[in-house]
Amino acid sequence: MNYLYYPGCSLEGPAREYDLSTRALLNSLDVSLTELPDWTCCGATAAESVSYLLSLALPARVLAIAERVDDCDQVVVPCSSCYLNLKKVEEKVKKDPALLEKLNIVLGAEDLSFTNSTKVKHLLEVLSKDICLDTIQKKTKKNLASLTIAPYYGCQCLRPYSVFDDPEVPTTMGPLLKAVGAKVHQWGMGPKCCGASQMTTKSDIAVNYITDILRAAKGADAIVTVCPMCQMNLDAYQEKVCSAAKEDLHISVLYLPQLLGTAFGLSAEELGYDLNLSVSKNLKQKMKL
Repeated sequence: MNYLYYPGCSLEGPAREYDLSTRALLNSLDVSLTELPDWTCCGATAAESVSYLLSLALPARVLAIAERVDDCDQVVVPCSSCYLNLKKVEEKVKKDPALLEKLNIVLGAEDLSFTNSTKVKHLLEVLSKDICLDTIQKKTKKNLASLTIAPYYGCQCLRPYSVFDDPEVPTTMGPLLKAVGAKVHQWGMGPKCCGASQMTTKSDIAVNYITDILRAAKGADAIVTVCPMCQMNLDAYQEKVCSAAKEDLHISVLYLPQLLGTAFGLSAEELGYDLNLSVSKNLKQKMKL
C-alpha cells in the first residue's frame, strides 16, 4: 500500500511528534509514504483573508506536484487544516471548471498543471477505512486495556466535507482504540471546536471552549486527537484554563498514531513523546513508556 505524503508546515515545527509517529506507525503497517517533493504551505487559515484565489492556488500547487508523481493517485494528509484546504480545492473544481482554468493560469508561472486527479485523504480516513481492524489487532503487542481514551476529532477533518465520518457524531476512532484494547471515554465533545486560532485573537472565547472539552474529559486517562491545532490548544493552555476555571483539568493530549504506535510496541523515541508538552507520570506508567 503506497500513498503520497503531505506533512504540511505544522508537522515540521510544533507538531513534529505527529510527523514522527505517523511515519513510524504507517511503516509498521507496511504502508509506504512518498513525501511530495518541493511542497509548500497550503495557506493554513491566513491565506483567504489576503486573497481567495491565493487560498486555493496554494493547495492546488501541492496537488499539481502530486500529479507529477507516477503510480500513485492518493495523498495522505495528517494535519486537519491542511486536509481541509486540499480537500476544498478538490471539491470546488469538480463543480467549477472556470475555477480550474484560473488556477492553471496561476500555476502556469511554475510550468505546473492541475487536473484534479489526485484523491485527498486524511490520516484518520486511511487508518479507519483503508486498513483492516484485524491488521491493527494483529500488530498490537502491548494491550492498552488499563486506559480510557477520549477521542477528539475537532472541526476541520469532519466539516464541511463529511467524507469518511459523521460530523455531528463521529465514530471512526472508537474501533481503532478498541482494537488495541483501550476503553473509549463516552462524551459528546469529540466534534466540538477547540477555538482554533481564536486563542490568539479572542482568547476568552477559546478558553471557554477548551474548558468545556477538558472538563468533559474527566475520567479519561488521555485525550487523543488528529489535529495539530487542537492538540496545541488542549495541551499548551491547560494552565491558563485551570487558573480561569479554578479547578484541576490537567490531562495528557496525544496524537492518535502515538497511542496506536505504543500499542504496536514502538519506542517512545520513535513516536516523539519527548516533544509532547505534557504526558503525565500516571499515563507513562500505564503505557509502560
